[in-house]
Amino acid sequence: MKTFVLIGGSGLDKFGLFEDSEQIQVKTPYDGKPVEVTRGTVEGLDVVFLSRHGVKVKRPPHMINFRANVWALSMFEPDSIIALASVGCIDPEHQPGLIAIPDQILDYTSGRETSYNTGLEETINFIDFTYPFDMDLKEAIVKAADDLDMDFVDGGVYACTQGPRLETAAEIDRFQRDGAHYVGMTLMPEACLAKELNLPYAAICQLVNYAAGRGDSKDKIEIDKTVDILRDTTDRSVKIALQVFKDRNKNP
Repeated sequence: MKTFVLIGGSGLDKFGLFEDSEQIQVKTPYDGKPVEVTRGTVEGLDVVFLSRHGVKVKRPPHMINFRANVWALSMFEPDSIIALASVGCIDPEHQPGLIAIPDQILDYTSGRETSYNTGLEETINFIDFTYPFDMDLKEAIVKAADDLDMDFVDGGVYACTQGPRLETAAEIDRFQRDGAHYVGMTLMPEACLAKELNLPYAAICQLVNYAAGRGDSKDKIEIDKTVDILRDTTDRSVKIALQVFKDRNKNP
């Protein structure tokens, strides 16, 4: 049976996804702390869920042990990994409540461990990162969203910032000049680590608010107002991800 991975927030298990499940502690070479994942059955599929921020102790974006997380997921030899990520809208044509399926990344983070290269190897594992996401998987997500008659944005540039603070209006202006369509804090270095391990990885973004200086966030971003939108967009994103897993499970 194929195994599929879903990465998201810690509240995702409250959607009642699993028909049966177990918590698994996966030991990795990174920090000595095991990564906790949930593995179970969802509509006959073998699904592994990772809360990237942690289960009991919540790590802010800049403190996530991305290397441990992705390494742990590789142990399940997944057919595909779909990462959910909430974002703010930069593009004036987008609005909160939409779902976006990115095809590019701009990385504005700093100090994060972005590679499994240690400097002790005889050779360096260079990776081609022209397209940061697995494009076959990205297109499968687009097809699934279309088949489910979902409203979504096909493509776009995800700007990844350091966090946990939100951005200034001037930074958002800069990101827009750079070509970004929406902004978040978690897809890097998740994407490049998955690429190093040859894991099929793509993302679904939940547009939950306007970025700083945009729309009703012109003067201030009201985090509390994003709760209902996040719940709704996450629900739709999960449905898309499960449709992708079903479609890919049919293929030998």
